[in-house]
Amino acid sequence: MALFDKTFFAGFNTRLIRGEDEPVYLPANELKPYNQVVFAHGYFSSALHEVAHWCIAGEARRKMEDYGYWYCPDGRNRQQQKEFEQVEVKPQAIERAFTLAVGRKFSVSTDNLNGAEPDRDAFTDAVLKQFCWYEQHGFPPRAQLFIDALKHTFGKGGEKIPA
Repeated sequence: MALFDKTFFAGFNTRLIRGEDEPVYLPANELKPYNQVVFAHGYFSSALHEVAHWCIAGEARRKMEDYGYWYCPDGRNRQQQKEFEQVEVKPQAIERAFTLAVGRKFSVSTDNLNGAEPDRDAFTDAVLKQFCWYEQHGFPPRAQLFIDALKHTFGKGGEKIPA
């Protein structure tokens, strides 16, 4: 949380906040003069995942709660799960880069324990393909800034992130 604040608070008025239940993005308002990227239950992987979403969201989306997206919770049918996975490929590819930058092992999250059985292998392949595309063409600017900060802080500064 401190590293996120150090990297982004001055330029984006945004803080990473440990939440309780569901993660959420909350734009600044009369009660909180700064934007909040709230991650679930204090989980490290949830924090990295929510930061990945924030790194993709454009300026207009960062003015809306949860970036203006509707979230379909656990218990999705097959079609809803497919749609969920399509929008999760990019953030999970960025989350993969963050996770590897700190020296941890990354696993995709299909986030549907009580719904249709996801094709985890196909989703994993799609996330890896997007990750490799980012490696070749460049990560979004805020994502790259955070990858660099994570590498520097966690001692992975000179290493290329493995695919």
